[in-house]
Parts: sequence; C-alpha cells; structure tokens
Amino acid sequence: MHILVVEDSLETRQWLQTVIVDAFPDARIKVANSVKEGLSICLDQQFQIALIDLGLPDGSGIEVLSYLRQRHPDTQCVVMSVLGDDLHIVNALAGGAEGYLVKEQPKELIIHQLRQLRLGIPALSPSIARRLMAHFQSTRSVATIEHNLTEREKQVLLYIGQGLRNGEVAKQLEIAESTVASHIKSIYHKLGISSRAEAAQYANHLGLNYYSVGLKIK
Repeated sequence: MHILVVEDSLETRQWLQTVIVDAFPDARIKVANSVKEGLSICLDQQFQIALIDLGLPDGSGIEVLSYLRQRHPDTQCVVMSVLGDDLHIVNALAGGAEGYLVKEQPKELIIHQLRQLRLGIPALSPSIARRLMAHFQSTRSVATIEHNLTEREKQVLLYIGQGLRNGEVAKQLEIAESTVASHIKSIYHKLGISSRAEAAQYANHLGLNYYSVGLKIK
C-alpha cells in the first residue's frame, strides 16, 4: 500500500509515519512538506491513501486534495489538521475528502479510523462527526432556502462561502461594497445565521456553483 503524507511539520510527519506503520505494516510512505512538493509527487505516483494537512507554507492542502480527486479519484484523501472549525470542515468534505481527523486525538483512535477506510467507513474524529450532525439537524429545507434567496443573494453567498471579503465580492459582481454588505445582512437574516462559516455550510448544502447562480468564471 502506497500512502502520501503532506505535512510541513517534521515532528508531525515523523509521528504520522509511526501511526501509518502501526495501521498498515506493509505501507510504503512518501512525504511532502508543501503544496508544491505534494503535487510534484502525485505527478509520478499513485497512492491508495493521502493524509493531508490544510495549513501549508505555500498554500492550502485543499489544492492537493482537489488535484487528487480530479487525477486519481480512487485515492482516499483524509485531512489531518488542527483546524476543526466549520469552514475548514465544510470546504474539505465538499472538496472530496473521505475523512477529517484532528491531530490531538489519541494515536490508537487514529489507527482504528485509518484501518476502517479499507471497509469504506469515513475517517471522522468524534468532534467532527458531532459538528456535522449538529449542522444537518439544524439545517432548514433546501427548497425553502432557495425560494427565500434572490439570485443576487445566491451569488453573494457563493462568493462569501469561498472566503472572499466584501471588497473582493464587490469587485467580482461589479457592485458597491456597501451593496454587498446589505446583501450579506439580508442573507444572514433569511438563513438565521451570523457567520461566514455558516454561510459556507449553506452554500455547500445548496450546491451553489458559478453555473447555478448565473455567473461566469473570471
């Protein structure tokens, strides 16, 4: 079994390698400490599992995740991160991750979760699973949400869900920044939310993309 580890911390890389060997004694491990190195390794080799950190020195591990999903869809990609907030969880899972593990949990639990990948069971830390359950338990009907939002509000929701600031959204839509702020206020009111992380969840839940909201990729 070939496994890729994309992690910039030397200490964490070494620790992850011991975890992998305990989970899969026959594993052949390749390591990368940046997005660039991770993508380079993926050009020459295919992996059964990829453990990917999000906070890398030259970008986000989501770039490596997206590349693997497109070029090697059979690779089981699992995010290994200290970032356990809603926005990062939603972006990783929406990007095709088959698991999300926080590094602070016990080694034995991570080993168990990695082994379960072979059974088709997603590798999710308990805290991440609880967040996802809470999200779906509180999520309102998609049909109701879509009906309540105007086309422009859906466009703004798509962009803020991608992490763009108000000024960046205004530039993309060629409208005033104050208008963007008004749209965001209306979106928050209609959805009953108060943060960009929650907005990203709803954008993902609605399946918003450039085509569905009538935008062209610039």
